[in-house]
Amino acid sequence: MAIRSLHWVFKIGNRKDSINFYKNILGMTVLRHEEFEKGCEAACNGPYDGKWSKTMIGYGPEDNHFVLELTYNYNISSYKLGNDFQGITIQSSEALARAKEASLPIQDIGNSRYSLCSPSGYKFILVDQPQPKDRDPVMSVGISVSDMDRSVKYWNGLLGMNIVKADDREQILEFGSNQAQLFLHKIDGSVDHATAAGRIAFAIPGGELKGVESKVKEAGHTILTPYITLDTPGKAQVQVVILADPDGQEICFVGDEGFRDLSQVDPAADQLLEEAMDKDKSDEWFKKKGRSKVTA
Repeated sequence: MAIRSLHWVFKIGNRKDSINFYKNILGMTVLRHEEFEKGCEAACNGPYDGKWSKTMIGYGPEDNHFVLELTYNYNISSYKLGNDFQGITIQSSEALARAKEASLPIQDIGNSRYSLCSPSGYKFILVDQPQPKDRDPVMSVGISVSDMDRSVKYWNGLLGMNIVKADDREQILEFGSNQAQLFLHKIDGSVDHATAAGRIAFAIPGGELKGVESKVKEAGHTILTPYITLDTPGKAQVQVVILADPDGQEICFVGDEGFRDLSQVDPAADQLLEEAMDKDKSDEWFKKKGRSKVTA
């Protein structure tokens, strides 16, 4: 069963500030952009029914890079952060230099690693080494777990991720040696996803999706969205199954064949995003109505 890591989903409140951070500080490229009039059937944009957008951004094509999915709900200005997300690690002295030049708050966490936060408060860890050109600069994504043994049984024993490093407080897992790794960080107490809860996505051969769903169901674990086909107007259909790990971390398994077709880089993506941001008058509309956007 060939599985590859795809992306992490962030909810963002201020699209312009966020895009500036990902493009001009981290140095990522807009790969795709889509606008939707109603909420996603698989809750890609969270539990919201209104107009929203999805922007895929990263260091290269989704076929061989771990990228970010930025979801923006037009009527929501910000989201409450929990303790569930531990950060995305990127190797890039160049991004670190841009962050310093922009006078962003940066913390030296040792071993040539520095942490900073996006405008929405999401943590990034920059490794102070030249950004690689022969592989994806994104090295890992970290999440919190409350019971390490239970989580390892789920991610390794049930889903089949390989253990790269193991100790009581941290486990590193991966589906392939050339992919972004998953860091499990043991925290004290329970995992709180709040409203900013993210989602990690993996691609799997489409014919094996229902098998994963059945396996997880038989093991007594949570299935958030049973096998479903999602439509993107004018693009390929994709089949997905959405799961949740023992701490409630959302996991999307998507059919690889349809997703490879859907996820082709769109040369017009940056322009489409800029046009959407220029047309976005939601702040003005709420102000005229004597209201403000919701803090979710």
